[in-house]
Amino acid sequence: MASLICGSLAFDSIMSFEGRFAEQILPEQLHILNVSFLVPTLRRDFGGCAGNIAYSLKALGGTPLPMATLGADAADYLQRLHSLGISTEFVRQVPDTYTAQAMIMTDCDNNQITAFHPGAMMQAHITQIEKRSDIQLAIISPDGRDAMLQHADQLQAAQIPFIFDPGQGLPMFDGDELAHFIDQATWVTVNDYEGKMLSERTGLSHAEISQRVQGLVVTLGAEGCEVWMNGEKTLVPPVNATAVVDPTGCGDAWRGALLFGLEQGWSLTKCAALGNQVGALKIAQRGPQNYLLDGLTVA
Repeated sequence: MASLICGSLAFDSIMSFEGRFAEQILPEQLHILNVSFLVPTLRRDFGGCAGNIAYSLKALGGTPLPMATLGADAADYLQRLHSLGISTEFVRQVPDTYTAQAMIMTDCDNNQITAFHPGAMMQAHITQIEKRSDIQLAIISPDGRDAMLQHADQLQAAQIPFIFDPGQGLPMFDGDELAHFIDQATWVTVNDYEGKMLSERTGLSHAEISQRVQGLVVTLGAEGCEVWMNGEKTLVPPVNATAVVDPTGCGDAWRGALLFGLEQGWSLTKCAALGNQVGALKIAQRGPQNYLLDGLTVA
């Protein structure tokens, strides 16, 4: 079974700020905000939600099929995917654009400020989804607005069960659009903040959302995650990380584990427990695609 991963491929420029954002930003002066952060370290990583999820799923032994767009500067990323044994069948290169770029700054408390240039990602809707016997599972992660809307329609038409994972793309949609995504999806995944926004915009509680899908998962970082099914909540406990180095890509690593578990036919709580393990391994390494799964228990 292969999993179609609709989302972004991006280059991440990751910077570390050694102080705290809260000490530099005055809440009463936000209307005249003018802040500069000294970032002694800078590195460039392969990223984007589709790339990060595919990396996690492949490392676990799954079969990821990322569906994404790259710009004219795509050569390094394409080589990267090939070296990992990840298919580029659904990766389209768009001329006269840049590959999506994320500029991510992290403070000493692991809070993050991100600036994102979508570039070629805004044309991701050009690639269409059709029913195929080897694709039996999918995820819609943050992508171009049109791509997320159209790919959800196409997955529903092809009768391919999918995870709706709006992530940082959630603010692009109003309540009616988000409710329609939920009704099309088989599962929904959000972090705690996104979950509150999803409920606020749709007017649906977590319990109500879980009654419209097979399951809703709300990730809580170091506190584990909530699995909601049929209106009932189960808390899946966290896995303690050996070190807290870089949170970038932890959510995507978790979602790769979710896809792997669903490919195996596992329960949602068992999938979530694996996700917590993978997230703990990822946060101990810098970058969204540089971790190894040494010591992971998959059973």
